[in-house]
Amino acid sequence: MATIILTAAGTAVGGPIGGAVGAIVGQAIDQRLFREKGRDGPRLTDLAVQTSSYGTPIPQLFGTMRVAGTVIWSTDLIEHAAQDGGGKGRSGGTRYSSSASFAVLLSARAIRSVGRIWADGRLLRGAAGDLKVPVRMRLYLGDEDQAVDPLIASAIGLDRAPACRGQAYAVFEDLGLGDFGNRIPSLTFEVTADADDVDCAEVVRAMSGQRATGESGTRLAGYSGYGESVRGPLAALLQVGGAWLREGADGLTVRAGAGASVAIADVGAGRGGRGVRAVAAADTAPRAVTLQHHDPARDYQVGLQRVRRAGSGARELAIELPAAVDAGTAKGLAAAALARIDAERERRTVALDWRALGLVPGDRVTIIGEPGLWRVVEMAVEHMVVTVELVRVRRAPVAVPATSGAVLAASDAIVGATVLEVVEMLPADGTILTAPRLTVAAAGRGPGWRQAALQISLDGGVTWEARGTTAGPAVLGRVVGIAGGPGSATLVDRRTVIEVDLLHDAMLLAEADAAALDADANLAMVGAEIIQFGSAERIGPRRWRLRDLWRGRLGTEWAIDSGGVGQRFVLLDAATSTRIDLPSGVIGREVRVMASGVGDGDTPAIASIVVDGASVAPPTPVHLTVRRAADGSRQASWVRRSRAGWVWGEGIDTPLAEERETYAVAFEGSGAGEALTTETGIVIPTGATAVSVRQAGTTARSRPVRLAL
Repeated sequence: MATIILTAAGTAVGGPIGGAVGAIVGQAIDQRLFREKGRDGPRLTDLAVQTSSYGTPIPQLFGTMRVAGTVIWSTDLIEHAAQDGGGKGRSGGTRYSSSASFAVLLSARAIRSVGRIWADGRLLRGAAGDLKVPVRMRLYLGDEDQAVDPLIASAIGLDRAPACRGQAYAVFEDLGLGDFGNRIPSLTFEVTADADDVDCAEVVRAMSGQRATGESGTRLAGYSGYGESVRGPLAALLQVGGAWLREGADGLTVRAGAGASVAIADVGAGRGGRGVRAVAAADTAPRAVTLQHHDPARDYQVGLQRVRRAGSGARELAIELPAAVDAGTAKGLAAAALARIDAERERRTVALDWRALGLVPGDRVTIIGEPGLWRVVEMAVEHMVVTVELVRVRRAPVAVPATSGAVLAASDAIVGATVLEVVEMLPADGTILTAPRLTVAAAGRGPGWRQAALQISLDGGVTWEARGTTAGPAVLGRVVGIAGGPGSATLVDRRTVIEVDLLHDAMLLAEADAAALDADANLAMVGAEIIQFGSAERIGPRRWRLRDLWRGRLGTEWAIDSGGVGQRFVLLDAATSTRIDLPSGVIGREVRVMASGVGDGDTPAIASIVVDGASVAPPTPVHLTVRRAADGSRQASWVRRSRAGWVWGEGIDTPLAEERETYAVAFEGSGAGEALTTETGIVIPTGATAVSVRQAGTTARSRPVRLAL
């Protein structure tokens, strides 16, 4: 600024010569005020740590960068209580969790969008904009007319809530903290502030209040500029880009590499001689330059490129550049910086007469009769002799082959909408239930799905009761083909082949031998029938072919061959199933189950089921036979089964597992109706055309076994 003021004043007093003298004096003042000092720009580690301290500099973001924000507002921790239905090896109860709402300031400059978001290094939001955990997020881009966030306004009052106009920030509402040690996680954001890469000069222009013009030729994918002053980040940026600033009467100009120049003659002036040249020792220049940067190929984590030169010297220069550049560009910048510093060991001092007063630091010059391009770095005026200090101008940096090294990027799997399956079945482990139980299996249409919040309704959806969360993602799909059959519950079915399409290609099935099947491996529900499969062959990205079937498991032999194409397929794995215990009074009524996952938005998955008591009813009796007694009457007999276990003990009757042994026997065609008996046999009345038997359990009756006479 002194240059501009004193140039104008000198011109008014002394004409062109006075203006030139004023410019020289002003430049000396400006150089004194703005001389180079210790770097106060950002360090790369600053970009990975989220802060909430007063006085923390807010960066101006350019291009696309990954940055940590500053928490500018938050609520206290909010405690939530939910009923947990329990699971394998654990009892149910009340589960407590915490959540918080908060706002994070991202940029002191308006932005265009936010891509991925990491929480403690794990993806909270994917590149497609899909959130990986249940949370409501609102983004404010930094418009000059953006409104106050309604949540902040409701918490602290509309008159006190800042709109942060001109600054970009994000608000997270009710983020669950259970996965983050009940604290607000450290968030980092992939922020896009400009549509394309930015030239270093664009950053200088924006951070200097639009005072700079020109181009540097060095483009960056992203840059984060902040520090104790504007000078710090600009100095770091110009250092690696090989650019410099020229301050003249028309303001600041960014210059780099070759360009327009002024020809001067080194003939000496006044007492100044000609041909004054000094070359510093080779070991005064660094032997190697190490450049640290944010590498987009490494999810913007810190990358490092190192270049060395031949010759003497042991000093190394480490440059921390808070910019996003690929490995090749970073290595090119490091190589150019090393070459430039080595070349600038040579300095040239030229003494010129008063006609050189128009030169200013930052001008390019050529020396008549000598090769090379030079840059003015210092000027001094004494007794009308202008002494100019020059350094050589090197070419602009170019990208060179380099590698980013091994990359361990966070998985960005699509979550997808929740798919919910609810079944009522007898426990596979032989547990004797006294009240009905639902088994819930859920998964997402994308491999990134993890869990969903569960609610049930016993009154047709009028009211809902929270029941914790689902277990991990189950293996779900649909039947797309059935061939062979019919099946049998007493033999291994080697004729029937079932083909299923799973929800996505990350879901897998496995084979099992007879010993594993006997230990309840590969238990699955196809339609209403529970099967086990020994062979699982993948025949497409999502399609599997199942063979060697054990049919009608857990008392579902009544459903053999009742299913078809389009029926559900649910792998009944205890680790991925959630149990919901119900009161006995719901038997015969509809129960609705709702699962709300991250990818469901306002349309959670809802499944309805009529509870028929299948989880508490004894299995259907077997071996129903009719024989003629000695007196000529017909007698029916059967063998009971038990829900206490599925293994036939040699020489031991199956346990009853009910309060008493009772059977309901119905006769068709005789008018006898139904009879109750405590024996496993009964006399068939004359005229009966069919008989069916159901075992009466403590809470519900079994399905009937029927025999036509």
